[in-house]
Amino acid sequence: MAGRLDLDGNPIKPITICMIGAGGFIGSHLCEKLMTETPHKVLALDVYNDKIKHLLEPDTLQWSGRIQFHRINIKHDSRLEGLIKMADLTINLAAICTPADYNTRPLDTIYSNFIDALPVVKYCSENNKRLIHFSTCEVYGKTIGSFLPKDHPLREDPDFYVLKEDTSPCIFGSIEKQRWSYACAKQLIERLVYAEGAENGLKFTIVRPFNWIGPRMDFIPGIDGPSEGVPRVLACFSNNLLRREPLKLVDGGESQRTFIYIKDAIEAVLLMIENPERANGHIFNVGNPHNEVTVRQLAEMMTEVYSKVSGETAIESPTIDVSSKEFYGEGYDDSDKRIPDMTIINRQLGWNPKTSLWDLLESTLTYQHRTYAEAVKKATSKPVAS
Repeated sequence: MAGRLDLDGNPIKPITICMIGAGGFIGSHLCEKLMTETPHKVLALDVYNDKIKHLLEPDTLQWSGRIQFHRINIKHDSRLEGLIKMADLTINLAAICTPADYNTRPLDTIYSNFIDALPVVKYCSENNKRLIHFSTCEVYGKTIGSFLPKDHPLREDPDFYVLKEDTSPCIFGSIEKQRWSYACAKQLIERLVYAEGAENGLKFTIVRPFNWIGPRMDFIPGIDGPSEGVPRVLACFSNNLLRREPLKLVDGGESQRTFIYIKDAIEAVLLMIENPERANGHIFNVGNPHNEVTVRQLAEMMTEVYSKVSGETAIESPTIDVSSKEFYGEGYDDSDKRIPDMTIINRQLGWNPKTSLWDLLESTLTYQHRTYAEAVKKATSKPVAS
């Protein structure tokens, strides 16, 4: 850690970071990175700490004293402003970000992603504290190309589907398509953060993640999350593979997505943390445009990777088609393609993703297969009450 320099060759000074949502998938990997590779201190705020327990116990860990867990629900906790004041930088990761909730729990989704984030932005602005706010690639909505006829040559023009932070419009479905409640709330809080920067001098960075994947991601129902509920696509497919069930392809699995390994993405976030002069005032796409597949192709690749890591042969019919109404309920809609333009983050931070889709799937599924096997073993070895 000694002699660490930023991208401009300046010594990196230790700072205190208030991390809201530190106990989640992204937060746990970011805390891990900060503890093992930097001298920074973290005030870790969340309702749960299961995913960061290995960083908090025992007291003999080399970073003991540099990470403090505060069990807080930011909806209603008077300690929030005081913790933000104690830090040099606040990172807000808190959100409801499960597509199945967007049209079944639209009020919770809007409140969680907009209303609950308002005090965080306000306290950072009023106390002159820097903010890194996590948004989503969903703010882009649908591509311009999706509105052209399927055989139109402009659908193949990158200007009509590659998503750029400073020029791409944000195109959502109609109000009755409540799937866009999440994207709309996230876009509005982005606009508020940007306005605080323009009018009141808030130092901010906005992050737009494009499907960050890896160990500890999302949840597998009944194993490391609630028994009910539908997680995002990769965890849905993982759950099906672990239970030897067919992978459900919503509306044929024709939507296209890009996926990035969590460890690549966290490298980008660390660069934002430690290079404020290069990151402040910017919105950054963080994704891997080279790892693009249709959801159907993803299902096929995951089936193949899982067979490799588990030693199990695939079931006879590995996929089935379901309608979006059947899977997500009334009011679902979707974006067609999500390919990030990487110009700004490459220019400002010199960052590019490294890990291939096959490698990130192998890492993730190896972890999930092991975790699932341990959970099943634990459940079957419990003594039966007489």
